[in-house]
Amino acid sequence: MTSKKFHWLKLAFQLKGSIVSAIYRRVLACGFFGIFVSLLYYLKLPVSQPIFESVIPSIVLGLLLVFRTNTAYDRFWEGRKCWGSMVNNTRNLARHILVSIDEITPEDKENKTAALYLLVAFSVATKYHLRGEPVNSELEELMTHSRYLKLKTLNNPPLKIAFWIGDYLQRQYKRNCLNNYQLIAIQDLLNNLVDNLGACERILKTPIPLAYAIHLKQLLLIYCFLLPFQLVESLGWWTGLITALVSFTLFGIEAIGIEIENPFGHDANDLQLETICNTMKRNIDDLIKFNPYVRSHQGNLTN
Repeated sequence: MTSKKFHWLKLAFQLKGSIVSAIYRRVLACGFFGIFVSLLYYLKLPVSQPIFESVIPSIVLGLLLVFRTNTAYDRFWEGRKCWGSMVNNTRNLARHILVSIDEITPEDKENKTAALYLLVAFSVATKYHLRGEPVNSELEELMTHSRYLKLKTLNNPPLKIAFWIGDYLQRQYKRNCLNNYQLIAIQDLLNNLVDNLGACERILKTPIPLAYAIHLKQLLLIYCFLLPFQLVESLGWWTGLITALVSFTLFGIEAIGIEIENPFGHDANDLQLETICNTMKRNIDDLIKFNPYVRSHQGNLTN
């Protein structure tokens, strides 16, 4: 119980992953402005204006912030579901390829292994594609050098990898290593992978409407800079501190929405895509170590 309380306190004061660094300048500006208004009030200037409370009702601003945060979290969760589906489709594809495709020649095992690593390469390429980063040596380890060089020239590397996987499946079908029903089932899983890619691209390329984002920021600034005029009569020199606390709350909620609306980046609050891709790589490595039951057209059975 003590360790849990310590962890709670440690988490409460943790800076990494928080939005403090993103909003502290605005919070300090509002706090100093509140102190400035307190000074004017101390000098007997008519700065106390409780009527400003009705300019932007708190409930209206709160509803706007809730909508903004919920919309951003929906995008974050949708991205997580897409990557979860990608993991499941990759595992199912690997299982079908290992079990369903017959091995006739010694080269078939190597080609099958290459196709399995292309499944991992699809996820890794999707990660870089969503981040707008070029392919690198992480992908080179998962395919032949010629294919890696080909990927470096393309605008959408994961789509090309999906094409290579589909081409492999078609070649196995023409060699009678895969029947029609198996081909359809595996192609459906491959189509699901491409659908996951498209869903992630939709999240990435459809940001929150700019007009809404601008309007919310304007309302936040107006509210926070009118707040000292409402509070100064009752709080006096405490106006700056309370204004800073209120602005910290409001700007923080808005910053959280900005932080999670694109879940594919490198920030602490983004999806851990490296971990997901490494998990898929370990899964494929484990499956390749197994030597499943494979039918041979030469009449042999391999265990």
